[in-house]
Amino acid sequence: MGTPSIKEVAQRAGVSVGTVSNFLNRPGIVAPETRQRVQDSIQALGFVRNEAARHLRAGKSRTVGLVVLDVTNPFFTDLAEGAEALAYEHDTVVMLCNSKTDPVREGHHLDQLEQQRVMGILITPFDSTDPRLTALVDRGTPVVLVDRTADRGLCSVSVDDQLGGRLAGNHLIESGHRRIAFIGGPFTMQQVADRRAGITAIAEETGDVDLQHYEVDVMGVVEGRAIGEQLAALPARSRPTAAFLANDLLALGFLQGMAVAGLRVPRDMAIVGYDDIDFARAAAVPLSSVRQPAELLGRTAMELLQEEVESAERHRHRQVIFQPDLIVRESSDFKRRR
Repeated sequence: MGTPSIKEVAQRAGVSVGTVSNFLNRPGIVAPETRQRVQDSIQALGFVRNEAARHLRAGKSRTVGLVVLDVTNPFFTDLAEGAEALAYEHDTVVMLCNSKTDPVREGHHLDQLEQQRVMGILITPFDSTDPRLTALVDRGTPVVLVDRTADRGLCSVSVDDQLGGRLAGNHLIESGHRRIAFIGGPFTMQQVADRRAGITAIAEETGDVDLQHYEVDVMGVVEGRAIGEQLAALPARSRPTAAFLANDLLALGFLQGMAVAGLRVPRDMAIVGYDDIDFARAAAVPLSSVRQPAELLGRTAMELLQEEVESAERHRHRQVIFQPDLIVRESSDFKRRR
């Protein structure tokens, strides 16, 4: 049995198709008794309105695309929660897409979302200068960058990642560390580059810090563990005594690598991550981390998108930047003697 049509609803209620259409779109102009008959007919037949077709006719939808780098990272789960909470308040649906840090896959998602005529797109892009993003806006699809800054015709919501790198570096240097590893990647990714620039700046200002850089292709637990085992195998006299990792998944894997190698955290190796996901505080050795307000980032990005959709020509693009906080826990809470 197929889906009941609006015509069948009208026939059962004894009204015109136009009256059912008014009930669905402008119920206030339909008499109360007639509204009840149409409602009874809809319930009896199990009629469900075709929102996709309605929005297609109107040239717009109530769906927002959210494209993130890695859905397995709890940071992006929290970000999506913030965006979805506000979307729900505005009777909007969020469609989540995972680029897996792959520009080709990201482009595919952007093409599909545009073809679906989504209301707008929230995206953590691999490259925030990708011309495809402004091209979408030029063709009528609003775009807001999330966890990235925009210096052109786009709205963006981000955290001062250079400051975050400085906070982590300053904490480790003040704790007595002079051989420090920065681990993240790819280095061309904006937030990784900014976090690296922050710790590099504070190391150069201090003057006697040996900052070693280790690049990974993917910032996950497996990669963190591998690089941890690699560093643990170095001679103690040249091995870094501290590590700043560009996200918490990488840091948690690195912590595992230290445990496998028998190194003590933080006495033999101090560790600081980035994002402050829930797993950071629940680790075997609670993880120090630079905190980002993930849910607030998602909610604010959705606010900017809603403003752009509703105000259209009056809209002025804004770049909102939040400040990070360093949360010190056991993994780095140790003063090293020089």
